[in-house]
This record gives sequence, structure tokens and C-alpha cells, in this order.
Amino acid sequence: MLVFSVVALALAAFSPPNREPPVVRVRIETSAGPITVALDTRRAPATTANFLAYVDDGRLDGTSFYRAARSRRTPGTGFVQGGIRTDAKRILPPFPLETTDKTGIRHLDATISMARGQSAEAASGNFFITAGAAPAMDARPGYQGYAAFGRVVGGMDAVKRILAVPTGGGTGAMRGQMILKPIRIVRAVRLDGTPRPTGRPKVWKLVPRR
Repeated sequence: MLVFSVVALALAAFSPPNREPPVVRVRIETSAGPITVALDTRRAPATTANFLAYVDDGRLDGTSFYRAARSRRTPGTGFVQGGIRTDAKRILPPFPLETTDKTGIRHLDATISMARGQSAEAASGNFFITAGAAPAMDARPGYQGYAAFGRVVGGMDAVKRILAVPTGGGTGAMRGQMILKPIRIVRAVRLDGTPRPTGRPKVWKLVPRR
């Protein structure tokens, strides 16, 4: 019995860690309706792991879609952006950008991708969803682009409703694109695999919003 226990412990110690399924679906419940995305954990492992960490920790719950960038040339197309904005209480450490030329995931219609700042490691808890193809966001020589990591498999009607809401304000590239009454993200929950919370303190729950 003792020998069996020792062997079992040894096998457990050398067992490979639990891995995500090739595709993990996440349902984003919003005040404009639910959106279900399918994340490509094989081709974009770092980006999906980051997004799932925000989901599994509940860091996206109670945030919002706050930007709707509509194309002037093609009505009904563009992208919507949501997430934690600049809420430092919810943020997780940044990670290197997985460019589209490395993953092969292009910015087609209904693509989910990470929003970021100027730095290649500036992606965090903000993301966007395209309505219509957006090849200008793909990597190319001299331009890193954005990290696409999945696609919408349900709820594009909700995405298009968000894209159509009144906007204004903003500066620079966001000028005129800020949603006047942000669309609430009630919660985001994974539908596949096992949740893996980071264990980091949920500071936003401890510090009341002013």
C-alpha cells in the first residue's frame, strides 16, 4: 500500500499540467445582449491565457464597452472596444504581443483582439471586436498590429447594436468614438475547460468606487 502511494505521488509529480482545450468559449453578458467568443488557445496561447485570467478572476464583471469606432466609408462596419479601461485595481501584468504574422489569426469580420497602447507589452484587460474585416490591424513590415485571438460565434447582433449607439468626446485616435452611455458588461464567464483564477487580490471589490 505504501509502495502504491509513493508511485502514485511520483506519477502525479511528473504528470503534465492541465491544458486548455483547443478552443475555449466565453460568454460576455452585456446590457445590449450576450456575445459568445471562441478563443484559439493553440495559435494564440499567451493572449488567450491573459484574457481567460481576467474572465476567471471576474475582472471584466461590471466593466463596459466604452468605444464604438464606425467606418465612414462602409456603414455598419468598424469595431467596439471594452474592458477595464484604466482601472489599475483590476489590471494584471502585461505580456509580449502575439502578432498576427506569428499566429496566423487575421482581423476578419467578428474577430476578437487585444487593445493596446504604443508598447508591444501594453495589452492588458481591454479588447475589441470587429464588425467587418479590418486588415489594417494585422501585422506587416514595420508595424506590429494587434493580437487577434478568436472570433465571435454568437451575438454579433449585440456587437452591431453597440457599434450603432451614440458616441462623442475622446481625443486623438478615439476622438468622437467614446460611447456616451457605456454598455455594461454584466459578467464574462468561460463555457469550456476549468476556471483558473490567478489568486491575486481583487482590490476593486475592496475599494469602493467613487
